[in-house]
Amino acid sequence: MLRRKNRIKLGEYLDEAVYGANDGIITTFAVISSATGATLGGEAIIILGLANLVADGFSMGASSFLSIRTEEDVQRIKSFWKNRNSDALSRSLTTFGAFVFAGSIPLIPFMSSVAVGHEFMISAVAAGAAFFVVGGSRTVVTKRGFFISGLEMFIVGGIAAILAYSIGYVIHSSIA
Repeated sequence: MLRRKNRIKLGEYLDEAVYGANDGIITTFAVISSATGATLGGEAIIILGLANLVADGFSMGASSFLSIRTEEDVQRIKSFWKNRNSDALSRSLTTFGAFVFAGSIPLIPFMSSVAVGHEFMISAVAAGAAFFVVGGSRTVVTKRGFFISGLEMFIVGGIAAILAYSIGYVIHSSIA
């Protein structure tokens, strides 16, 4: 059987997957944190979380597509003789898919009847674990240690969540 000349390799899309997954976890958990800080109910958190997954995931994927296409256009102008196949759509779909998949992780406890009363705590633990694993997976590209890479993303995600929770809490407290 002949192998496709332009065979897709996992490593070619890892940067898009990590980028999408990282942003998906951070933004979704930030929405959850701010809504929890504002003492919004579980229904509001699910609505806001799902809206974030779809709208921000689409935005990330579309932005990736447009960025890649712009870079390709610049390269075509620089070397018009070179025949380069575009993989912008595949890469943008990778970003979108990773965003939605990983971003769903902190939202699942709010959609389950198992975690009643402890949704935010379970969501925080799930988001923290996801931050660490996605961050650690960057080692394939960066060649840095799994623990340090995971810890970096865990800290960035944690700071974003603390900021979002604080904003929700302060705004709710000031208008309540």
